[in-house]
Amino acid sequence: MPVLTTSPAPSESTPSIPSRVRYQVLAMVCGLSMITYLDRVCFGTAAPAIASELNLTSVADMKWVFTAFAIAYAIFEIPTGWWGDRIGPKKMLIRIVAWWSVCTALTAVVGWKWAGITFGGLGTLITLRFLFGAGEAGAYPNIASVLRQWIPRHQWELAQGLVWMSGRIAGGLTPLIWALLVSGTAFTPSLMHWRTAFVLFGIIGLIWCVIFSIQFRNRPQEHPNVNQEELALIGTTTASPATHHGPVPWKALLTNRSLWALCLMYSLINYGWAFNITYLPSYMEERFEVPRDDLIGAIYKGAPLWVGAIGCVAGGILVNTLSRRLGSRALGRRALGVMAMLLCAACWIGAREATNVHLFCLFVAASGFGIDLTLGAAWATCQDLGRRNTAVVAACMNTIGTLGTAFATWITGTVIQSFIASKSATLQTPISELSPSIIREATLSGYQAVFLTTVGGFLIAAVCWLLIDPDHVIDTPEHSDPQSDPQPASV
Repeated sequence: MPVLTTSPAPSESTPSIPSRVRYQVLAMVCGLSMITYLDRVCFGTAAPAIASELNLTSVADMKWVFTAFAIAYAIFEIPTGWWGDRIGPKKMLIRIVAWWSVCTALTAVVGWKWAGITFGGLGTLITLRFLFGAGEAGAYPNIASVLRQWIPRHQWELAQGLVWMSGRIAGGLTPLIWALLVSGTAFTPSLMHWRTAFVLFGIIGLIWCVIFSIQFRNRPQEHPNVNQEELALIGTTTASPATHHGPVPWKALLTNRSLWALCLMYSLINYGWAFNITYLPSYMEERFEVPRDDLIGAIYKGAPLWVGAIGCVAGGILVNTLSRRLGSRALGRRALGVMAMLLCAACWIGAREATNVHLFCLFVAASGFGIDLTLGAAWATCQDLGRRNTAVVAACMNTIGTLGTAFATWITGTVIQSFIASKSATLQTPISELSPSIIREATLSGYQAVFLTTVGGFLIAAVCWLLIDPDHVIDTPEHSDPQSDPQPASV
């Protein structure tokens, strides 16, 4: 009789290779972070030109333009985070990016003169920036929600660091991109007007929306290309989670000491960091007479962001190292946070006393590095505290943080204006008749006063880090969460 043979069945013990869709998701939210900072920083870079075209005395007269964005961002951050937790980050992020991209493009119209008609002025610009902030609110809280679903817990800090690194790199390169496209350099001519650049940046955001809508799913188990091995690696199951989210535990949220300390800390570092994307370009032009078309100057203007990008990734790595040595992820985050804040305070003392542009930019960039060392830990703490309410908790932190940004932009402009007004009163000369050199002297004195408050803010932020405990979870008992299981500290 012929011998019947059959092919051996595949061994069930042979492990399959996990799919890698999580990396595609991480790449998409990193791209979103880049577009966010491209659109934010380009406005600060364009501010001197916009102020000149609107016939303003200085960039300080645009304080309410900067502040309107931050106020709107803060107002709508928690509602948008709450909404994203319920409908899913996909719809929310597409709405956010489309909204702010349209606002970016519309900025090109403000102050435009055509056929004897001027399309808006300072008031219109303030309104548009308010709408911009309202539309962009919730972007990073919803990104945090994406990372909680798609990234293994022990890699949260590193993933957050990569997201923020991407934004910082884009923001740091924006002054250089602006110089190449708009201002021109000693080696290259200007390629377009600043209005055209705003339209271009708006179109880039809309392209991202199309790609994200096609490629992304809210949860790994909903994506057709995710296998069971990747689901296990992420720490989730093949079963679809319940659609009912349950009420937000507002009482537990509002009485959580760690969250309050986290929010205050984030507000203080935003207070110190806001200068980098608002007044830094004009400050360098005022104090060190850096030309707008200077290539090295453009690189320096973006230095706090592209140096900070290194800190974003380094922070995630350092948290893992410190956590292993100290035996606790909470202690690792605290140690890093305190050291970073002390570094920032020392750097701003150095920046205030710097005698040349090279030293000044070195200190400011080092401060940006120190701030960004803590970003991964701060946002991962939101994921730890919030779990299924990650976007709401992250929105709370970012709301208070944005108020720090709003206050920084407002107080900086107000202090500078008060110094100019004081000089006007001393000389008994109207502000409009003061010489440029006197206005410059008063402006720089105002900045020096603001820098002292920045130092104090970082010292208080160091104390806040000692009070933050990521194990104090804000959640309702009925919400079990597969990502809540302990994970190894190593990456």
